[in-house]
Amino acid sequence: MHMIHKYKNNGFNIVLDICSGSVHVVDDCVYDLLDVTDDLYSKFGRFSVMDVLGAVSLACQTEEGSAKYSGYGQAEIAESAEEITEIVSSGQLYSEDEYKDLLVDYRKRQTVVKALCLHVSHDCNLSCRYCFAQEGEYHGDRALMSLEVARASLDYLVRSSGSRRNLEVDFFGGEPLMNWNVVVETVRYGRSLEKEHDKKFRFTLTTNGTLMKDEYLDFINAEMDNVVLSIDGRKEVNDRMRPHRGGQGSYDEIVPIFKKIAESRNQDRYYVRGTYTRNNLDFATDVRHLADLGFKQISVEPVVAAPEDDYSIRDEDLEGLCEEYDKLAQTYLEYRKAGKPFNFFHFMLDLEGGPCVYKRLSGCGSGTEYLAVTPWGDLYPCHQFVGNEDFCLGNVHDGVKRTDVVNEFKVCNVYARESCRDCFARFYCSGGCAANAYNFHGNILDVYEAGCVLQRKRIECAIMIKAALAEDEEGEMEQ
Repeated sequence: MHMIHKYKNNGFNIVLDICSGSVHVVDDCVYDLLDVTDDLYSKFGRFSVMDVLGAVSLACQTEEGSAKYSGYGQAEIAESAEEITEIVSSGQLYSEDEYKDLLVDYRKRQTVVKALCLHVSHDCNLSCRYCFAQEGEYHGDRALMSLEVARASLDYLVRSSGSRRNLEVDFFGGEPLMNWNVVVETVRYGRSLEKEHDKKFRFTLTTNGTLMKDEYLDFINAEMDNVVLSIDGRKEVNDRMRPHRGGQGSYDEIVPIFKKIAESRNQDRYYVRGTYTRNNLDFATDVRHLADLGFKQISVEPVVAAPEDDYSIRDEDLEGLCEEYDKLAQTYLEYRKAGKPFNFFHFMLDLEGGPCVYKRLSGCGSGTEYLAVTPWGDLYPCHQFVGNEDFCLGNVHDGVKRTDVVNEFKVCNVYARESCRDCFARFYCSGGCAANAYNFHGNILDVYEAGCVLQRKRIECAIMIKAALAEDEEGEMEQ
């Protein structure tokens, strides 16, 4: 199993100690010597400075080794070897995996429900080509959630949340603004439950914005902790994939609305959220476009679609997409230096704290801590499983009946997935999306390979950005 991950990005030599999460920016000599120490550690589990010097001497007897190390002086190699051994002894390099034994009895771990995705509307006024919800219908009938079902959903969340105080509810669709009165009354009902049950609801809303009114926005700003605003970027990109049912585009309609929402929330507690497809593999241009419109919180993510869809991401696109993330990372830094900073969701990485160990290992908690609720009150592991009857867990009135399915989701973690065990990104992506794995391989414990490639690149970019910002900070302090 690999203990470290090293790579070059934007002029930085970056070394990640996988298990401790320590990040090191090193010079060329240390970077190259890590090939030697990696080999020594994998064979013997330890090494000294003399071991490193001996291994370099042996390596230099080969053409490849000579080309790699002959440019460094003996003193420089010795100094670099000493630096590496010091970092190892401090526990920040080749650190052991402390977590692999924690999840042996993961099925026995008591879980509580802490978040619901309320499908208040299985209907939508747009006709987005890539929508997994089939224009909001989720492979079924158009429907709006009744207030009775919405209230029963909150009751279910309260009684299933154990001692957990902070609970999350996302109003989702389709388009939730098509059922606005139920959204309002559900929030009011949730607030009425808080004191009695010692709970605190965090409400969020995902919307295409086309039905937004001033009075809706006032309520949203008063009650919603976060708002997700759907837009794909440039006008031609957005309108190609996110048209109205009559075919007319939505860009000109939503941009002024979204600008107003972002400003009314002081450029915080919202995301403009886009999806890129094969039609805009230059998606960094769309992120720049959104930033130039004045949006400070941006998320643009790859489409997940069937291979036969003309807009789906293909294997031959991945190399170019990785280069596009590198471009975007450089843009991110350039905009900060120019005094026009923005946040990009997939570049936001907490290297010091981050989520608790179980969150890092098992991800979003779908099927256990996080559930989706249909307009009829049926419970599913998450919004992407809605409509697949094999994954209907029960309903909000009677609770979860399919404990066998829940137990399968309980073991969704990086050690249960063969592909994750030796991946440097496992503690950041938590094994990826179970729904994507199921849709591509029929198994929630598999992985969606294209998603893995792009996730690894995003993490590399995010770490490089941290290194660049730290270097800038250091430079400012020295001045």
